[in-house]
Amino acid sequence: MNMVKTTALMALLMALLIAVGGLVGGQHGALIMFMVALAMNFFSYWFSDSIVLKMSGARQVNEEDAPSLYKLVSDLTERAELPMPKVYIIDTDVPNAFATGRNPDHAAVAVTTGIMGALEYEELAGVLGHELTHVKNRDILIGSIAATFAAAISMLANMAQWAAIFGGSRSNDEEDRGGIIGLLATIIIAPLAASIIQMAISRSREYAADKGGGQICGDPLALASALEKIEYYAKHKTMPQASQATEHMYIINPFSGKNMSFASLFSTHPATADRIARLREQAAQNR
Repeated sequence: MNMVKTTALMALLMALLIAVGGLVGGQHGALIMFMVALAMNFFSYWFSDSIVLKMSGARQVNEEDAPSLYKLVSDLTERAELPMPKVYIIDTDVPNAFATGRNPDHAAVAVTTGIMGALEYEELAGVLGHELTHVKNRDILIGSIAATFAAAISMLANMAQWAAIFGGSRSNDEEDRGGIIGLLATIIIAPLAASIIQMAISRSREYAADKGGGQICGDPLALASALEKIEYYAKHKTMPQASQATEHMYIINPFSGKNMSFASLFSTHPATADRIARLREQAAQNR
């Protein structure tokens, strides 16, 4: 059901991009945005993982560099029936982790030095189980494409706004595209709708990864405890290696301290309290 919902939301996001292209540039704009959407899917499929790892300053490690971490990832991937992913470490004292890769055969998991010091072994296993579930479900590719679509829609909205400010030409074709109503929809409604859709996709996949992480590590309560600790650090210290473009990938939003009140409504992550409650319910059902 989660995958059906995600597929429908992705289709809606692509349709929204094409519709915005039509409002900005008529039939030619819609066709161009359709081609752009195909190109973005291709680019995200092949290159999103390497770009994210470089942006995060992650360095690859092997069994000799980090024996305990490497063995834990190896044990969990065997339990999850997945190929061994590449393992990366990010040098920062802020605890967090993410996974990337277009499919299980080309996957990577990255953890910060801070998370290895802040969490107990069982808690770290829960976090890695969560990330491996993302890999198994191909969530990273979905999230990357959704983020790219949302960014493209926002860019088109900004272009339309500047065109209106500087008196872009008015014509019969503009009337066909909806006139002032279409312009307002492009500038205001479309980016908001794109953000909401991206948020819905991300939150749905986080809940599924929490459940899978609890199953892989065998202890949902350990993952719940890890989430609580990571959020505490995220609220008190910003992770310099993270960015708005990559925040959806981390197990806890690295900007939790800045996403308070109204802004939290548009967070790419569900409320941590809700995630913990679900994990506790999962643990109770396993007894």
